[in-house]
Amino acid sequence: MSQTKIMEPISQPLRMEDVSVPFETTLLVKNSCLCLHVQRAARALARRFDVALRPVGLTNNQFSLLMALNRPRPPTMAPVAALLAMDRTTLTAALKPLERRGLLTSTPDAEDKRSRRLALTPAGRRLLASALPIWKDAHAVVEASLPVGGPDRLRQDLERFAI
Repeated sequence: MSQTKIMEPISQPLRMEDVSVPFETTLLVKNSCLCLHVQRAARALARRFDVALRPVGLTNNQFSLLMALNRPRPPTMAPVAALLAMDRTTLTAALKPLERRGLLTSTPDAEDKRSRRLALTPAGRRLLASALPIWKDAHAVVEASLPVGGPDRLRQDLERFAI
């Protein structure tokens, strides 16, 4: 049996000057893209919490990281990374300045030397305790700005994407 080779039509490669997206499409994406809207809102909220937490020397990301370590048993990196939706490399980079400040320790897991346990130090616990009232106040302001039932609904809706 002979095989017949189907030839694809030869097309000219696209030149960059021939490629364009109508401005109307840009407006459509700007107005409807859920990812863009969530990113913009997340950045605005992050700035708000960064400003609020500045007096205790934390960013909102650092506060969330310290809070994620506030557990009865020091966690390994995997569950912390999962909770914060970070990859291990990003988490490692975020941990370093907090560890240098003496707010947490990273030690080999007694059961699995390949894993590391992350624990708040006494200084980390004190800082987290001093940041908590600031976070509560800032969080209450944000929640109050949403319509009735809005905070719970927003959390439920966002949780669908955090899986």
